[in-house]
Amino acid sequence: MRRANVLIVILLASLALVLGLLACGKDSSTDTGATTTSAAPPRTETSASIPPRTSNDGCRAVAAPEPAANPNRRRSRRRLSRNRRYIATIRTNCGTIRVRLDVRRAPKTTASFAGLARNGFFDGLTFHRVAKPGGNDFVIQGGDPLGTGDGGPGYSVVEAPSRKTRYRRYVVAMAKSPTQPPGTSGSQFFIVTARDAGLDPDYAILGTVVGDKRAVKRIAAVPTDPGLEAPLDPVVMSSVRIASTRR
Repeated sequence: MRRANVLIVILLASLALVLGLLACGKDSSTDTGATTTSAAPPRTETSASIPPRTSNDGCRAVAAPEPAANPNRRRSRRRLSRNRRYIATIRTNCGTIRVRLDVRRAPKTTASFAGLARNGFFDGLTFHRVAKPGGNDFVIQGGDPLGTGDGGPGYSVVEAPSRKTRYRRYVVAMAKSPTQPPGTSGSQFFIVTARDAGLDPDYAILGTVVGDKRAVKRIAAVPTDPGLEAPLDPVVMSSVRIASTRR
């Protein structure tokens, strides 16, 4: 009987200890001012959660990329073969543009562009300029890591075009500042959308748009800031890839 009484006493003491601990836990959460809520935090829509949608001009809505720092790339010394046909495939949220590189007329310019493309330089960059003075087509321009018109790869190539060069619709050439020598180029390029841009032969030739031209027309038609000629909605190059075949 004594052993039974001892066991009962032990059990009662254990139960009292457990109840005391539970009471302390409940009190501690109250004393520290901790509160709980079943409401979820506000959800921020990210570019990954935005469903694909297409505007009236045929361009898919995408998030604006962050400006990249001005890189210091080394110029590619790898020349392109004059016996092969090179196509640069530019994929954008407005469609795909294919440019036949003019290796024979511009061996240094095309080699530099192809080297940058092979290193993924253009991936994620924008068409930062859509110029249409007075509502008339002129050029669309991209390839600037800063997205402002002031950036480049950290080097330049000089390859002056022929004095007979004309910048007609779908000609692709390299942009330069007014103070640079004729034929200077970095990474920025433009596609002529006017019947004839009427430019002096100062811009290195890169090539010509071939095949489907709808993406070029869509980009040329996007609404812009009149002062800056900047698209109001981002026009982004997801990738630029170079492929070649025998002539």
